[in-house]
Amino acid sequence: MRSRATLNLSLLTLALFCFALHSKANASGLPDEPLAKNPQADTQTGISTSAPAGTGETHVLTRQQAEQIALVNNPAIHISQLVAKVQHQVVRERRADELPNLTGNMTVVGAKNDGRVSSGSLTSSALFSHAGEGVELHQLITDFGRTANLIASAKLQEKARAADTEASRDDIVLAADQVFYQTIEAQETLKVAVQTVAARQTLTDQISALTASKLRSDLDRSFAQVNLSQAQLLQLDAQDNLDSAKAALSEVLGFDKQIDYELVDDSDNLPPLAPNSGDLIALAIANRPDLRSLIYSEQAAQKFSKAQHQQLLPTISALGVVGQTPVGSPQYFTSDWYGAVGANLSIPIFNGFRFSAQASEARQQAQVASEQTRALRDRVARDVRTAWLNANTALQRVAVTAQLLTESNTALDLASSRYDLGLSSIVELSQAQLQQTQAAISNASARAQYNLTIAALNFQIGVRP
Repeated sequence: MRSRATLNLSLLTLALFCFALHSKANASGLPDEPLAKNPQADTQTGISTSAPAGTGETHVLTRQQAEQIALVNNPAIHISQLVAKVQHQVVRERRADELPNLTGNMTVVGAKNDGRVSSGSLTSSALFSHAGEGVELHQLITDFGRTANLIASAKLQEKARAADTEASRDDIVLAADQVFYQTIEAQETLKVAVQTVAARQTLTDQISALTASKLRSDLDRSFAQVNLSQAQLLQLDAQDNLDSAKAALSEVLGFDKQIDYELVDDSDNLPPLAPNSGDLIALAIANRPDLRSLIYSEQAAQKFSKAQHQQLLPTISALGVVGQTPVGSPQYFTSDWYGAVGANLSIPIFNGFRFSAQASEARQQAQVASEQTRALRDRVARDVRTAWLNANTALQRVAVTAQLLTESNTALDLASSRYDLGLSSIVELSQAQLQQTQAAISNASARAQYNLTIAALNFQIGVRP
């Protein structure tokens, strides 16, 4: 009875030790609940991230609000976070090779007691009728760094997935900014189209009245009708573009239905532009999360390559077993419990060159990762230069289109006055109206495009405004 109590106490101690190790491993890891949920409002900003109720109302939305909603609702964010959680579990799996492995066994054997020799999985020592229980312990002592390199490789891959999550957030912010400014551009174009239709409708009504009074010709009325029809077509196209942009906006915000938002540009003035792209390239190399991800992946591949080369080295492990055979053992032994400790040295000799092939494969994969990192670094420098040039051109277009709009408004006023005084034909007035409409649309488009290129430049340098 004393030996049985001692055995039960030992088993309880081993179970508590195993539970403590498991709890410690969980405490150092990520939480098991989902990384991102869909709250009704951001607790820091107070911005509602749920789809507005379908009341038919128009809801005001700023660029920052669009970014916050997209970062909470867009499925791409959740996917990247879950991938990072998956990689964290891989780290725990690798780390388990360094921790003790405890296995509980319960065995019942019915055997022909006058025979002791067998073939197959039942060893000769087990070929007698008995029942027993116990635990086995396996602890790695050293494999000369292979497990440590595998763990380091998994941790670096975890950092790479975390960087991918950050890169995914930047992608979503850029997508939200792009569709936001595209919708802003469509809104402004529609406003211009509506104003143009109203102005040309008024002019058409006036000319029609004058034509009926024989003060204007039928040609003037025909030109006015043509101009009105063109403005109406422009309004239809602008409305279609706005509806399409709103559909894209709802998709980026993570909604499965189209929400009628009235977008408001929350920046009163146009954002400034850096004088050159040289400093921006260095900033991008330091900040870009996708580049950090490749750097971590390259380092992980190097660690894995070392681990694969270390497969050729010996492995030393400690072994232990303890248990009890209350049924059957008194017939053959003087004690009903058993226990033993030992060590095992495993030396790989030959396995068809598998380990050497795996080591060569891992080394070449590390070289591939290094070249991929270098290629992305070169591409980042090119993309930053291109984004800066696009932003610089867009800024110049804003100034030019603003001047063009001012001049076209002046020209339209003069053309209207000359036509009212009978000093010019309807053709001159129609041309002035067309130029003013095109200038207004170009100016609205230029401002939206500049904001869009600044968003793209911020994305390329890895900076969020």
